[in-house]
Amino acid sequence: MKSLFKNFIFVLLIFLAISGIFALFSQPFEKTNEISLTKLVEDINQEKVKKITVSGNSVEIIYQDDSAAKAKKETESSFTETLANYGLAQEKINKVDIAVKEERGLAYWLGPISVFVLPLLIFGLFFWMIFRQAKAGATQAFNFSKARARLFGAEGHGKERITFKDVAGLKEAKEELKEIVDFLKNPKKFLDMGARIPRGVLLMGAPGTGKTLLARAVAGEARVPFFHISGSEFVEMFVGVGAARVRDLFETAKKSAPSILFIDELDAVGRHRGAGLGGGHDEREQTLNQILVEMDGFERDTNVIVTAATNRPDILDPALLRPGRFDRRVILDEPDVNDREAILDIHVKGKPLALNVNLKEVAERTPGFAGADLANLVNEAAILAARRNKTQIYQEELLESIDKVLLGPERRSHILSEKEKRIAAYHEAGHALVSSFMPESEPVRKISIVARGRAAGYTLKLPTQERRLRTRGGFLSELASLLGGFVAEKMVFGDITTGASNDLEKASELARKLVKEYGMSEKLGPIAFGEKEELVFLGKELGEQRNYSEKIAAEIDEEVSKFIKDAQNAAQKTIKQKRAVLDKIGKALFEKETIEREEFEKLIKPGKKTMKESKTVKAGKFKIKRV
Repeated sequence: MKSLFKNFIFVLLIFLAISGIFALFSQPFEKTNEISLTKLVEDINQEKVKKITVSGNSVEIIYQDDSAAKAKKETESSFTETLANYGLAQEKINKVDIAVKEERGLAYWLGPISVFVLPLLIFGLFFWMIFRQAKAGATQAFNFSKARARLFGAEGHGKERITFKDVAGLKEAKEELKEIVDFLKNPKKFLDMGARIPRGVLLMGAPGTGKTLLARAVAGEARVPFFHISGSEFVEMFVGVGAARVRDLFETAKKSAPSILFIDELDAVGRHRGAGLGGGHDEREQTLNQILVEMDGFERDTNVIVTAATNRPDILDPALLRPGRFDRRVILDEPDVNDREAILDIHVKGKPLALNVNLKEVAERTPGFAGADLANLVNEAAILAARRNKTQIYQEELLESIDKVLLGPERRSHILSEKEKRIAAYHEAGHALVSSFMPESEPVRKISIVARGRAAGYTLKLPTQERRLRTRGGFLSELASLLGGFVAEKMVFGDITTGASNDLEKASELARKLVKEYGMSEKLGPIAFGEKEELVFLGKELGEQRNYSEKIAAEIDEEVSKFIKDAQNAAQKTIKQKRAVLDKIGKALFEKETIEREEFEKLIKPGKKTMKESKTVKAGKFKIKRV
């Protein structure tokens, strides 16, 4: 109905346009004075008329003073007969130059024809548009079950070709996938040995680690077509559509063999069956069943590799992961410092860099950044340099972009009062001071009380090395550092504010994990408490199922509270002993708003002891080693 209304409006506009054109051609631009025949006869008697031109029933009059007028004559008689009927003498008529002209031009034939043709044209156009839309709808209905896979190149991939050179880091993953490239390039040597070409490769990794890029690189190396589709594109509200699209997709890939069929976000359609709504007959499960059937239907020499990517391998259906389907699983780790430098080197290509840019320093300052994060960092630096009307990207833009990606843009409009600013300065100084004097803690890189994102201030720490495992001592130091701001506020101002709410939330969460997940409680021992409960069709953790008694629950709460208390005591002891240093840091931060690592180390250097003078101070269960 809505489409019909739109067509009607369109036809109406066409009709108005044609009417406007017709009016333009049928009427003159300047309006001519129209007189009656009686007035014309009177003017002829007075010998005021110079010339008369008769065209059909229209009479055009030119006076002696060259002014113009027009009149209408009777249809059934000639113009001279009409004048005679009005009593005009023949000698007066003879004194006027009378010319008779046949009707010609656009207005002559367009008027009569338009009365019949124009309505036919309007109705014809109207019905043509209706039939055209009906045909398009029918065509769309027939294409509804077609897979909407995007094809990235064929032989050579053209300008879009991506190879392993375009993927920095991921050495182990690329080594694993080189075998797949060899399968696609030279399948005969494997078939001659009786080997079966792998049917599926599952790329597993955190978001932004380069799963899609690596899959395209495999196709680029093998110079084969790359069909890309998302798992969510299979599922529709109509039952059976997803399965039909799977059949169409696999058929298309087989016609283009050798090829790679890439399913992004496989967990959207490949979740564990039997845990969702609708039993075993819902659309998503039918789609998954069809994928399993199609992968089983590959012949031994079918040269099509199904590649999929997911960041949730834990919720995939076991049938997908068995040998013969996705029998190759490649894990993509987050890049280390060397890989991050290589990734940055790729993303800065084509961008004007200043001579002082040190990508090694940027890589060292971005632990935990994935490839997508680093690409965003470089882009933010380029935008920042352009906003500052610079012609090159300098190191300061890259370093500032790190903070922007981590915490958000600066909020200079978020102005604190002098008292609030002083509290924020001492709060961040407390974090930095406690962190600097705790064992297994990373050195402080930057302290700031300039609001970024939702944070009113922040303390950033720079890891000296990549860490895959965390120790109990490291967690205890982190707990004390989190409570450093809370303790500093209470000790300096004699009161506490809401500024420590996020720190307390993180500290409580970490303390509970130490007890329930990591088994680091001395009282309860190495036991994991609680079973995470997850509804697969929602894809998120909804709660926890207790596998322990109420008595153990109370003991867990006591241990969590003890961890927090010990951390508070350790932070208090450190700040009491280094109160003068705290005041120096707080004052400098209040005045400058931002302190970098070099200046911070100068402020705390007099308060630090050398390795020979180092000693261990006990604070509850904490051991603080001052260096």
